[in-house]
Amino acid sequence: MTQNYKGSCLCGGVTFSVTVFSEKAANCYCSMCRKFHGAAFGTLVEVEGLTWLSGRSLLNDYVAPNGTTRTFCGECGSSIGFRVKGAGFDEMELAIACFDEAIPVKIDAQIYTRYKNNWCELQKDLPAFQEGRDSDQQQS
Repeated sequence: MTQNYKGSCLCGGVTFSVTVFSEKAANCYCSMCRKFHGAAFGTLVEVEGLTWLSGRSLLNDYVAPNGTTRTFCGECGSSIGFRVKGAGFDEMELAIACFDEAIPVKIDAQIYTRYKNNWCELQKDLPAFQEGRDSDQQQS
């Protein structure tokens, strides 16, 4: 039997369920993620089996100058997801904080750490990359 993991925005207008999660999830310290999530870093997770249960019409997109798209609830402003340039709506990575219940995901890396603020400390038990996780610029 497939388990559905549910999530929502702050106002509850947007709800969704997911059946499968990527094994990789990273805390991203780039300035766009920090500002989109209103936090020291943003954490997004790749999913499969995404079903919008309600509020899809409430979703709005912001397309950044680099072509990436950030999706948010137009009613309450909650950060919902992220898409790389050219990715379709069904390829959205979801903001991990939107899930309403425990999910089977473990954060395994810290990315774009070159852009973190001075008031934020990296987690010493996670690998840290100055750019993306595929870069050869791992911090020690």
